[in-house]
Amino acid sequence: MVTTVKPKLTLENFLQQPEIKPASEFIDSRITQKPMPQGQHSVIQSELVSIINQTAKSDKIAYAFPELRCNFESRSIVLDVVVLQWDRIPLTDTGKIANRINIYPDGCIEILSPEQSLTQVLDKLLFCSQIGTQLGWLINPEEEAIFAILPEQKLRLFKNDDTLPVLEKVNLKLTVNEVFNWLKF
Repeated sequence: MVTTVKPKLTLENFLQQPEIKPASEFIDSRITQKPMPQGQHSVIQSELVSIINQTAKSDKIAYAFPELRCNFESRSIVLDVVVLQWDRIPLTDTGKIANRINIYPDGCIEILSPEQSLTQVLDKLLFCSQIGTQLGWLINPEEEAIFAILPEQKLRLFKNDDTLPVLEKVNLKLTVNEVFNWLKF
């Protein structure tokens, strides 16, 4: 009997595969698919992108992107919200944003879906922090709580009227209650 050995998938091989919905990620040489966003997830994501861009875009401080694929350190991850400082946004020769984002984010936000593993999502945020991401948020709509991953991988829990930490120079004051009040229609 002949045994065929499959070559190990690389990041470059992964990036050549067609995109699927919901997005797949490449972590530790394995492909995993993100869960399909649902109502609460979509509302929080949309509001965060909007409020961050209203605050930081006009002064060219930072820009928030929904569901942006970032490739770095042999991983390809799709975070719910990626925040890049203005001077780190990769551009083409013509000044347009590059399609491939091959850098770690300055800020990243993940919104926990009911079927997602807390450990896997937290691992992704902590990995970003190890590489250089300045701030991460893990939003848990079910428990109305937000974990922040601060510099040096310090983890802090925010609830109720706690004001959330933001990237330096981003003039945004936002409490946990304000985030979860977006869910009330």
